[in-house]
Amino acid sequence: MPWSVGILGAGPGVAALHLPVLGGLRDLFHIRHIADGGSGRARELAGRLGARWSAGEADLLADTGVDVVAVCSPPAEHARQILAAVAAGKRAVFCEKPLATSPEEAEAVIAACRAAGTVLLVGTNHLFDAAWGRVRHHLMALEGRIQAISVTLALPPNDRYHGLVAEGGPFQAARRGRPGVEDPAVAAEVLRQLLTGLAVHDLPAVRDIAPGIDEVVYARIAPPIGYLVGYRSGGVLVQLALTMLPEGPDALWRMTVATSHDRVEVNFPPAFVHAGSASTRVRSVDGQWTEYRRDPDDGYVAEWRLLASLLEGVAPVEYDELLADACYALELGYGAAAKVLEGVSP
Repeated sequence: MPWSVGILGAGPGVAALHLPVLGGLRDLFHIRHIADGGSGRARELAGRLGARWSAGEADLLADTGVDVVAVCSPPAEHARQILAAVAAGKRAVFCEKPLATSPEEAEAVIAACRAAGTVLLVGTNHLFDAAWGRVRHHLMALEGRIQAISVTLALPPNDRYHGLVAEGGPFQAARRGRPGVEDPAVAAEVLRQLLTGLAVHDLPAVRDIAPGIDEVVYARIAPPIGYLVGYRSGGVLVQLALTMLPEGPDALWRMTVATSHDRVEVNFPPAFVHAGSASTRVRSVDGQWTEYRRDPDDGYVAEWRLLASLLEGVAPVEYDELLADACYALELGYGAAAKVLEGVSP
């Protein structure tokens, strides 16, 4: 019998990503309940599916027919709602990234889930993309020394992040006599939020091959919304770049790994698009490119299939890895913010 899912959140990610994915996995999951924060969108989405709906989380958590709680709310709510789901006795929690907004929250969440035996999965779809699995296998098989990693993002507008710097937004009030992003303290906080909200998509994959953060070398905001960040992990330089322009550039989400033998390039599909797995190609030392095949399923499908495996006991819940991924992103966010406050830029 399929596991019943209750979704906390009814935003674009739920409508464009999770509902279509779960609709294609009816043998594994059934959407029973959708709750919003009072926007009314849950009623519309649930109505299409014949599911229950509610405003606020209380009714969903009290719904004894809900096995899995999907936390798809704003990041500041994640840790609290996971703890509430555990307290309500839910079998599993699927949490959109990030897991938490502080190391203390992350540790509390992992401890609670581990103690209760609650299955937990963080929806880091790039980590679960079949293309990334092939890249890891390639890097291990070739045994080349990794020298540099870069993650480059060019994204269309996103209201959540434009709200950080738009007129009237919480971090842009210079015209009203309050500090704007030109103020180092404000810029540092914007950068921290961008890293823990956007770069976090790829940081668990980066941590696979660059497991430590030894030093943040440079960090800066790239107006209107973007960042340039570089850090060292052992002998590897990791470089992160984002641009998000109001007019919307062509979407690009690329990870490149340079080794002593070759260069591996992974191009992930745009956000909110179901286009199969990422495309991967390798350039050898002689300049020849080799293309890897693409899978029809993307990382969104893979992560929900993995959750089903965890629920069935086929795979173990990697609590320690989930905590390490969360702390890695938070450490980078804090380190980059501190670098901005030092006034250091490339």
